[in-house]
Amino acid sequence: MGDIDDAIERADREAFTKDPPKTLKGQIGFLLKQFGSAKAVAAELGVTADSVNRYRRGARKHARADVAAKIDDAVKARWQPLVRKRRQKQAATTGGITVETRARFGYTSSAGSTDDGRFRRLTVHLPATYAQQLFEARDAGANDQQMRGIIAEGFKEVYFQDGGGRAMGLSDVEINDIDYLDLDF
Repeated sequence: MGDIDDAIERADREAFTKDPPKTLKGQIGFLLKQFGSAKAVAAELGVTADSVNRYRRGARKHARADVAAKIDDAVKARWQPLVRKRRQKQAATTGGITVETRARFGYTSSAGSTDDGRFRRLTVHLPATYAQQLFEARDAGANDQQMRGIIAEGFKEVYFQDGGGRAMGLSDVEINDIDYLDLDF
């Protein structure tokens, strides 16, 4: 994994907005919504559909240790993707993404200015369009360099050109030698 892919994973873990259900009845209720039927949940857990229905009704308050572990694993495997999908959709449509990094930035600009790369520590909030591009690129299997390009383009527009207010001759920004990179959305 690259720096940016790792940063997205970290942001997902840190942004766990709501804990999954803890009670047996709550966990089974969640799994029933995910699978659609007691029979499908039972097949996933290796128990009977009657057992699943007893858990759902509350007739059985505790499952055997091995079944409880399977239930817990099944809930956790399906819970975080829902939270992740919801948070990424929000970032890609309205919220945007905040990038904090210390890296060497190089750029190409008009004559008379330096293009020597230098280390900068930046915290920049990028608009939702860049978050959307980043998530789409990641889902399409983009490599770290391609994702850096998306962030660099966002930095060019938001930080270096201040949304069109300065440095209009700046044509290309590159991110190199990343010390650290952290994302928040």
